[in-house]
Amino acid sequence: MRYFPLFHDLRNASCLVVGGTAAAARKVRLLQRTEARIHVVAPELGEELAEMAGTGNVQWHARRFRAKDLDGVSLVIAASGDDRVDGRVSRLARARRLPVNLVDRPAQSSFIVPGMVDRDPVTIAIASGGSAPVLVRQLRERIETLLPARLGDLARFADRFRPAVKAMIPGEDGRRRFWTRFFRGSVAEAVLQGNDRSAAEGMLTLVNSAPESWGNPQGSVALVGSGPGDPDLLTFRAMRLMQEADVVIHDRLVSDGILDCVRRDAERIPVGKAKGAHSMSQEEINRLLVQQARAGKQVVRLKGGDPFIFGRGGEEQAYLQAHGIMVQVVPGITAATGCAAAAGIPLTHRDIASAVTFATGYSADGLPDLDWQALAAARQTLVIYMGLSNGEEIARRLMDKGLSAKTPIAVVEKGSLPDQRVLGSHLADLGDLLQRESVQGPAVLMIGSVTASARKLAPAEATLALAV
Repeated sequence: MRYFPLFHDLRNASCLVVGGTAAAARKVRLLQRTEARIHVVAPELGEELAEMAGTGNVQWHARRFRAKDLDGVSLVIAASGDDRVDGRVSRLARARRLPVNLVDRPAQSSFIVPGMVDRDPVTIAIASGGSAPVLVRQLRERIETLLPARLGDLARFADRFRPAVKAMIPGEDGRRRFWTRFFRGSVAEAVLQGNDRSAAEGMLTLVNSAPESWGNPQGSVALVGSGPGDPDLLTFRAMRLMQEADVVIHDRLVSDGILDCVRRDAERIPVGKAKGAHSMSQEEINRLLVQQARAGKQVVRLKGGDPFIFGRGGEEQAYLQAHGIMVQVVPGITAATGCAAAAGIPLTHRDIASAVTFATGYSADGLPDLDWQALAAARQTLVIYMGLSNGEEIARRLMDKGLSAKTPIAVVEKGSLPDQRVLGSHLADLGDLLQRESVQGPAVLMIGSVTASARKLAPAEATLALAV
């Protein structure tokens, strides 16, 4: 290992940046996150550095570099863009054994500036020794998606309670077990959600609990929406919870690509439902969630789309709360918006549709009892979930209430996935379209003038079949 990673305390230290270039501005921007006193030496400044100069901890010296600029300096960065100037800065700094960095020239630098993920006071640094900066950037971007935005708040919260934990819990082993439980438990999750009051109350209970109770912690449940199926559409929080879960209880409509994002050693329990084939009843699922949480597990209840839009998330949340289980809800991109975007269909449009309505096309007794008169209203988009088996009847009822038989429709099958299909037609043809194209779920029915946009805006990878 050529480079030894370390973190430099720059409180009240003088840092010298030579140059007024855009590269110099990037380094100054990084240094501004610290408590250092930053001196910029350059005859002229670029636009970004000019805005920084004279504000906060940045002072500009409008002249060329001089050897005495190194007096009293703790760290040096050369980014003038002139090889001769930067080389001279490097030689003089090395002679004084000062850490020096020449931007994009690791061979002339005594240290390199890593890619950083900043969750102050938690900082993650990534470096490749200057050999693959693009790879470093990609790694940083990936780590950013996995770390919660309030991770720094969690570290500060834990630091606040360190004296109390040390006083109440004897021995390093005991304290290590305590902190292990804390960072994986519901108190830490409350901090990450910004619920400081609940977290503080829970922490006091945790600190004052008997050590023997730490071995059987209370778990929690997260109702997580996985979106329409494309893993790239997962939220940061969904991805983090899936990586931290002990148990993932998932629906049939959750795609294989989404499940690939789950922590590899997590237990996976499928509880999928399909028409006429329920592997587990809703009551059984509710009991399973409580059972797993009471066993101390961090449980993710993974649902297609959004948990609160035809996902029975409200029923599960109420059941868990009634049984004293901590529960959080992580919204997902619902099928309507995800499939519409993938097919290039704007659900609302200033000139065409001023409202959008989501409805279900299936119930245990057949077609649900909906307000068909309201659903047939003009200047709106109607999105029907679970409507494949009742497509012909849905079209008939809408036409009976006055919606034109020529109203454009679109059926989006497996929206956002590689084998997505977008089928366009008109309302009177809906039932026949579903039958002759052998449409399989998951699919949504979209009814309204905006669906005509699919014909010209659908992505190239989607199959657009116009059955007009």
